[in-house]
Amino acid sequence: MHSPPEMEKAAFEAALERLPSGYSEGVFDGYRYGVTVKRSDDGRRNSLFARDLAATDIVSFNLYRLESGETFLRPCEMSSDKVVKFVLGFTPSE
Repeated sequence: MHSPPEMEKAAFEAALERLPSGYSEGVFDGYRYGVTVKRSDDGRRNSLFARDLAATDIVSFNLYRLESGETFLRPCEMSSDKVVKFVLGFTPSE
């Protein structure tokens, strides 16, 4: 990831792991989002694409895990902060 504090990095990765693979819907910051999470079979490549269902906001990134255990967050055309805030704050619908 792009140099976040270790506690935030751990919280981000745990929150990402809790999100279901495939498509789901939920709430972030009071808005409904549709979210698609894809994971490679070996768990080393993860991607997320989220769209505000009532507006134009999106969140998109890839996360890569190296054999060393190190992770690299690659946001798509947005800041790492936006991605981290979304993953930490998104609540999937039941």
